[in-house]
Amino acid sequence: MPSASWSADRVLTQLESAKNDFHFGHAAVVNRLVRALSTFDFTDPSHLIRFHECLLFLRAFPHAPSQIALVERLLNSFHKRVDKIRSLNPDMSSFDDFDTSGISGTTMQDALPFEAARWLTQRIPRNVDIAWDDYLDDYESERPRGNSWPRFIPLLEEDADVEANIPWRRWLDAARGRKPALSWLLQRFAGLSIVPRQQAELYDSLRIPLRWRLENLKLSRTRNWSRPRRFYFHDAPLVQRNQVSLRGELAKPAPRLEKLSLAAGESVMQSIREIMVVRYRELYGTTLGDPHWVVRADLGRGIVMHFWGLPASRRLPLRAYLAGYTLKNGVPINYVEAIGLCEWVEVGFNTFYTYRQGETAWIYAQALRCICALTGATTISIYPYQIGENNDEAIDSGAFWFYRKLGFRSGRADLQKLCEKEEQKIAGNPKYRTSRRVLRQLAQAHLFFEIGSAADHGSWDRFSVRNLGLRINRHMATHFDGDSNLLRAASLSSVTAALNLSPSRLSPAERQSLQNWSLVLALLPNFSKWNRSGKAKLIDIIRSKPGRNEMQYFRQTQLHTRLRNELLRLGTEPSS
Repeated sequence: MPSASWSADRVLTQLESAKNDFHFGHAAVVNRLVRALSTFDFTDPSHLIRFHECLLFLRAFPHAPSQIALVERLLNSFHKRVDKIRSLNPDMSSFDDFDTSGISGTTMQDALPFEAARWLTQRIPRNVDIAWDDYLDDYESERPRGNSWPRFIPLLEEDADVEANIPWRRWLDAARGRKPALSWLLQRFAGLSIVPRQQAELYDSLRIPLRWRLENLKLSRTRNWSRPRRFYFHDAPLVQRNQVSLRGELAKPAPRLEKLSLAAGESVMQSIREIMVVRYRELYGTTLGDPHWVVRADLGRGIVMHFWGLPASRRLPLRAYLAGYTLKNGVPINYVEAIGLCEWVEVGFNTFYTYRQGETAWIYAQALRCICALTGATTISIYPYQIGENNDEAIDSGAFWFYRKLGFRSGRADLQKLCEKEEQKIAGNPKYRTSRRVLRQLAQAHLFFEIGSAADHGSWDRFSVRNLGLRINRHMATHFDGDSNLLRAASLSSVTAALNLSPSRLSPAERQSLQNWSLVLALLPNFSKWNRSGKAKLIDIIRSKPGRNEMQYFRQTQLHTRLRNELLRLGTEPSS
């Protein structure tokens, strides 16, 4: 008679195959396998995790209405299975892997950035605390503690500056009284008389590890789903990548984008923080998103996407920023980030591990439809990290070929030739697989997809805002002895004179935008001789940067041809 472990493995393998079969009437097969596994007394953590991922996939891609109640019941009580398997004292480390973290009943640990730590502490105050055993024994964290804690713990310098074996926790306990240590610390940093960005920098330097217990909380990855307005059930095969024409999808009418109320926007911000924190992921725009400007797009097949920008105080100096995530039947399945200027936008897209077999190419095309509708961009760029530069996950998943088969090309001619040679090998031998070494080579340059005028194709291949910034810094080193204050003052003076613009007539946020843009504009030859219309449009761009909707700024940069050409000239890396 086979062992229970062997039986679990066999039935799980059957379910993992069956969940991807969407032929009509297959729901009964899947339901039978799910019910069989629901009776198993799991003893192997890897088997329990596999069952968990199957259930989440089925909740996002259900075959029929009969699956919803079954799957939700199992997910809502899944923490009991985790508790039971923990009682057997197995190695639980697999529950904390990057792709499988966040399961109900488990505990997570990470050194979260300031804003994320504050949010999590407010969200689950009784379930999160400092992981003291991994913090106070860390010698490298002593200096940052000594530099920051004396700001709100009187006379701590007497110990911190000269003594060894400092009893940090005794000092903290004496100062905080009955208040929880983490909440007290976060309140002290938030109360410092410095700007929020500096508060965050000071706290982040401490690298305080936090530990949070998920128990059966709704924010766990297990239960972090919602009821959609209407379920979409799959009774036919999923849309495959070879069925998706990216150019055809982008040629369709723009999707309808619904502007959400502030309350709904705040709910979206709460959701994305929950989605990211249980996956050990954090993006600038998911932590700092602006709830005042959030849009929703219902794209069919159970897909709903939300997009938002950044508050004016946290925007990038030049580029516009957009972030978003996707719900499939109410289940979060990916996140997206788009950063751009003029007609060019860099897009980062990540589908969570569990859902990568679920119409990823079609969903990606819908995300690009939304991004292009919001930004007006016509040149889509994929940065190298997304396809494997210093990213083993992207190498393992063959991310380069995902984009290439949708029509993207390399921004470097030599790598494009290498790509075409690989395609010839694949055409000649269907079993051929590109080696990891070659995939790493192919990941050394951006990929591009252009939907604008053919005359503009290739214009952004070697452009980078980093190149622009480095040029400004070399200018500072050469002409201002490396002094950024002198550079900023001189740039602002020359640009305001050329524009006949008084900074005192601008709001503080507009003055910051003017300061940032002046660093670029001061490098332009004959800038003072631009015509009146060109200068007026430039002033509009500068003033719109901190506006209510940064996408208006994005579109305005597309209308200033002379500025666009100068940015390309300054930010384009010379051909090697």
